[in-house]
Amino acid sequence: MLDSPHPSGPLLTVSGLGVDFNVDARPRSTVRDVALQIASGQIMALVGESGSGKSVTALSLLGLLPDNATVRGSALLASGTDAASIELVGADHETLRRVRGRRIGAVFQDPFTNFNPVLRVGAQIVEALAPSGRAARTIARERAVELLGRVGLSDPRRAFRSFPHELSGGQLQRAMVAAAICHDPELLIADEPTTALDVTVQAGILELLHELRQDLGMAILLITHDMGVVADLADDIAVMHDGEIVEAGSATEIFTAPAKGYTRELLQAVPRIDTPSAARPPAAVSGEAAAVVDNVTIAYGSRRHPFVAVRDVSFVVPRGQTVGLVGESGSGKTTVGKALARLLPLVTGKITVAGRELSTLGAAQLRAARAGIGFVFQNPGDSLNPRVRVAGIIAEPLRLHSKMSRAEQDQRGAEMLERVHLPAEFAQRFPHQLSGGQRQRVAIARALVLGPALVIADEPTSALDVVVQARILELFAELQEAFQFGCLFISHDLAVVRQVSHQLVVMHSGHVVETGTTDAVLSEPRDDYTRTLLAAIPVPDPEAQRARRKHQLAATT
Repeated sequence: MLDSPHPSGPLLTVSGLGVDFNVDARPRSTVRDVALQIASGQIMALVGESGSGKSVTALSLLGLLPDNATVRGSALLASGTDAASIELVGADHETLRRVRGRRIGAVFQDPFTNFNPVLRVGAQIVEALAPSGRAARTIARERAVELLGRVGLSDPRRAFRSFPHELSGGQLQRAMVAAAICHDPELLIADEPTTALDVTVQAGILELLHELRQDLGMAILLITHDMGVVADLADDIAVMHDGEIVEAGSATEIFTAPAKGYTRELLQAVPRIDTPSAARPPAAVSGEAAAVVDNVTIAYGSRRHPFVAVRDVSFVVPRGQTVGLVGESGSGKTTVGKALARLLPLVTGKITVAGRELSTLGAAQLRAARAGIGFVFQNPGDSLNPRVRVAGIIAEPLRLHSKMSRAEQDQRGAEMLERVHLPAEFAQRFPHQLSGGQRQRVAIARALVLGPALVIADEPTSALDVVVQARILELFAELQEAFQFGCLFISHDLAVVRQVSHQLVVMHSGHVVETGTTDAVLSEPRDDYTRTLLAAIPVPDPEAQRARRKHQLAATT
């Protein structure tokens, strides 16, 4: 967070803002009586749980809500150098078209869904510049290349020529920022701009947002549930809960002396990298390890032109313990997770799960071995069949791998629903009728219904807000204590990993660069790459994060 005085007058004044959605011919209130003021050069963070109304509030300012939405109240955009004050609520299409991109830019969470996959990145930025005529388009192309360089892409001309799938997530997010600022807007709405990114990529995006504010005087409305990002960027914070702003103030005030119980709950739920592991001490479990990865190398492509994704990786997942597997995207984490279920062939080495070496098993034996492996994935919205009720989702592994009767399957499913603290009546609901946290509880119940020796959790909480995430992590620890399964917890969020893991494996470019107990690795890292990962994580404390940022800037100059 930078020290910069705000201009005397607000750039955006929101008062009495409300949003209703017409559902089944009845209005449902989603946002009520929201009031905000944002000055030029100010960064305002809007925080709260999923469903609290943060994104709906932002989209209402740009007139991007669906037709069944009714917006009331006022959102006044102050006069700029060449435009009069504009009332955004109720503005006609032409007025909003002039505001979008020109005075208010927007950056959203997933750049892959916001770029057209069949058009080159540069062409889409040129389109945002909206030139007409050959000469104007030539100027626009040069401006687009300039913008791609401005947002920190090392080879802006290559990025200009690339299709979206040819860029990494971080590169594409920078390109989205370039498109959003192509008309030098006075206000940038950044809706979860770093949620899906690795910590080192996230650090680069945060630095870019700092620069936009400092160099261009741009105001930023930051919507996020990541309180470390808020501590790093925000001057002021507005906390939303159930469609209303329950507390607002400076970042320092909110972090150090929150007045409302919900704000305190939100802050207490934030995992911290600078505190010792909260994982329960592992119980003593006799017998073989849940999984052993022994000198494993995995390659993609042909034998003549292989790409080695993982090389000489070894570690053990003990029964009753959680091993965190961390590293950036492309480090090989998910590849190892797939190999643990023999979904990928090995070039060298061996993998043993519950005493069985997977590469030696025939089809029938492999099927039986996979019954001892449970999976929990990142996004339960994608991993749960939307056409099957919860009872059927949880019972599916029983149908595939057991000889239980239908009544026995229903009984076991009901027991698992109770284990994950969901009401019995949820058995007849479909996934879309549940919240994100409830869907993830269903996914956990499905993963554990067969009593597996090993659970592979691949980014299981990254799609959840911090309060729901904290509840899921506590549930996970409770279930591990009860069932004594070993868990491979794959994540790029070291703060989360510190809360749940007993041991840590750090991967970089397909290699294991460091292993040890979680507290030892994160408190006294031996490898430079681990230190880089730790330095990139913002801590949820404005003063501490300011000191960290100053130290990092001094180290690079």
